[in-house]
Order: sequence, then structure tokens, then C-alpha cells
Amino acid sequence: MSYNRPPPGPPPGGYPPQGHPPYPQHQPYGPPGGPPPQGGYHPPQQSGYPPGPGGPPGPYGAPPQGPPQGYPPQGYPPQQQSYGYPPPGPYGQPPPGAYGAPPPQQGYPQQGFGGAPRPVQGPPAAPSLGYVPNQTAPGDFTPQANALRKAMKGFGTDEATLISVLVALDPLQMASVREAYTRHINRDLYKDVKSETGGYFEQGLLAIIDGPLVNDAKLVRDAVKGLGTKEWLLNDVLLGRSNADLREIKNAYQRLHNRSLQKDVEDDLSAETKNLFLHVISATRHEESQPIDHNAIESEVRSIHGATSGRVINNVAEICAIFAKSSDNELRAINHTFHQRYNSDLEKHIEKNISGHMKDALLYMLRTAADPALRDAIALEEAMAGAGTKDFKLVVRIVRLHWNKVHLDQVKKAYHHHYKRDLRQRVQGEVSGDYQKLMLGLLG
Repeated sequence: MSYNRPPPGPPPGGYPPQGHPPYPQHQPYGPPGGPPPQGGYHPPQQSGYPPGPGGPPGPYGAPPQGPPQGYPPQGYPPQQQSYGYPPPGPYGQPPPGAYGAPPPQQGYPQQGFGGAPRPVQGPPAAPSLGYVPNQTAPGDFTPQANALRKAMKGFGTDEATLISVLVALDPLQMASVREAYTRHINRDLYKDVKSETGGYFEQGLLAIIDGPLVNDAKLVRDAVKGLGTKEWLLNDVLLGRSNADLREIKNAYQRLHNRSLQKDVEDDLSAETKNLFLHVISATRHEESQPIDHNAIESEVRSIHGATSGRVINNVAEICAIFAKSSDNELRAINHTFHQRYNSDLEKHIEKNISGHMKDALLYMLRTAADPALRDAIALEEAMAGAGTKDFKLVVRIVRLHWNKVHLDQVKKAYHHHYKRDLRQRVQGEVSGDYQKLMLGLLG
């Protein structure tokens, strides 16, 4: 798929029935709030990441020039919601009705940090594609179901067919194929694939069959069960998400495991990291539609700086509360205002003053707001760098990325921009066999 070309049209039969939002109209990733750049990946002009090995000094380590990306030209609407994180919105408070922003809401303002008032919450975002239980795509998916059964029936397994059929499906189509498999073949697709495959190839196929919502609920359980905590997995699944997606993940977790996600995470984490995740899991962060309150942003920037600078013990709780309730739009504004006021990069400030899982979580949230494509490119490299491939981590991240093809395309371009090499070739050199073919199929 080329950068500015929209994804393929709807399947035969049109979009889902009335009563639930239709397939989102994905927009190519670009600087938040502005038109997508022409001709490939153009990273937002924000500081934070070092340039990739062998590359010239880039914008990631340079101070931002002027207002942050996301201050839109007149009339350009904000991007639509995409898988994995809420959509970026324009920086600054637009006039009523401009750039798709809602008109001023009636009622009392919410109280922000430092006594600064917050505007009342904007209209909520809808769940991402695949995050509404039991939603399927219209059309007849019996041919795909029959092809999958034929690939596993009898002696041996046709792995190539399993790959080609499954990687081409979006979340609702996947649900429809699984339903058709049960209805017409009277068998469970998940169980059949599990009995016919193994290893990381099996892990990837089963994650696709589950779809993004159920897979996320299973990943959170995997992150907290047993000894120790997969902290990176909690970050990947729970941080930077829309309120709507988080609520659906919590509900799916309860249905699947008959357990409370909030209670399990609370029991597995400690101290301020636990409090950060409890804030996040409450799914009460500001919506992207909420206009920026500049006074509140200034107050919160001073609070972040005062909680960490020149203190024997940092007041991490205050920083966590600010990050957990802020939309991506507000985090970009905080990032920009922090640099303007203190001539210091917020990401480097966090790295210097905070450590451990807390540092990783806050950086993940900030990078989600600043440049999610680069965030995911770096995460993929982290799964492959060093001695030995972190295969479980690589499969999780590639499967979760493939649900949004437009974002995945931007991740590949961000990877090439940052590391000066092709992502598919990098993955191809790390894995082998059917596992390799599946990963390359998911990467497109």
C-alpha cells in the first residue's frame, strides 16, 4: 500500500449494520493534526529519541522549533481513530467548531493540577476496530473457512494456506471467518489450528484468530500470572489507549478469566507504578476531542518540573496523575511547553530523574503522543537486538501492529528512517521457517 492511498474498500455487502460505528476511515500517519506528508515517513519535529545508528543527526534529539506538530492549518480535520492508541488532535485550543473540535460544553469545569480549571470532557471516542464484542463483517466468508479446513484436514498441514488466508483479514473479517468455520464445518478454528501447529508460528496464528480485543485480554493475563511481571507487556497493551478500548479490554478480561483486570494488576505491581496503572485502567483520561486549556498545561508543566528538580525524593505520584489523565493532544502540549519554559527536553528529564518500570511507562506514554510510528519501530528493534531474538515479544508486537495496515506502513518507514535498514529484511534475518513466513506476511 502506498503512503497516500487509502486501504481497500469494504467487503462485499458493505459496512457493519447501523447501531455501531462503521469501519474507521484510516488516515495515513503524519504529523498530528496536519495533512500527511508527501512521499514517505516525515517524523514529527519533536525531541526525544537519538538518531539511528549511522544516520545524520535528526529531529529526535534537537529542540523543537516553534509550536509542536499538531498545530494545524486552517480547516484540516484531526485524524480518525486508529488501532492501538487514540487519535492525535490539534495542539492548542481551536475556535469553537474549527478543526472538528466540539463547541464549548456547558457545566462546571473540572479542576486541574495547581488549581487551574479544566474544560469539561469532550465527546468520547468510539472503540477501535475489533474492540466491540461479537461484531463481525458482513458478507459470505465460507470460502475462507473451507480453505482453512482443507489446509488442516488429513495428513499434514498446508501452512502456506493458513498464512495467506489469515494475514489478509481485518479484525471483523477474522471474526466472520471464525464464525463461518463453526457454523459450516461444525469445528472450532482456534482448536484446529492449535492442534496442527506449534512454537512461535502457532502463537502468531492463534493471536490473529483471537482478534485484537481477546488477544489483548489474554496478553494482560499472561503479563501478571505466575512469578514476576512482564512489565513491557502491560505497557504495550494498556498505555496510550483510548478510554473506550480500555473499557472493552477490562470487560473481555472479566469474561475470559472471570477475574478483575484492575485487581490482578493492582496485586502484581507496587508503589507508584501500581498507582499509575490504576489511574490508567480507570479509563478516565481526557478525550482527544477536549480542547487544550493553556493555563492548565502551564500549571502541570510547573508541577512536573517541581516534582523532580532539586528534590531528594521525587514526587512521582504527581507526574503519574498528570500523565494518566492527559490526552495525547495534551501530552504533546506539555512536552512542547516544558521545553519552552525550561529549555530542557521532557523525555530526557524523565530518563534522568525516574527509573525502572515507572520510567519506561511514562516514556511509553509520551512517545505514543509524540510519534507512535517511531515508538513501535524502536520496540520492534528492541525485540531483535542483542544476543538472541526475543521471539515472544516480536510475535506479540508484529501481530498487534498488523491490525492497522496504514500505521504499520508508517512504522516500516520510521524504522528505515531511524535504523537505515529495511524492517522486513531485519526480521527475515532473525527468524526462520513457517514462523518467518508468517511474520513477513503480517508485515506486508
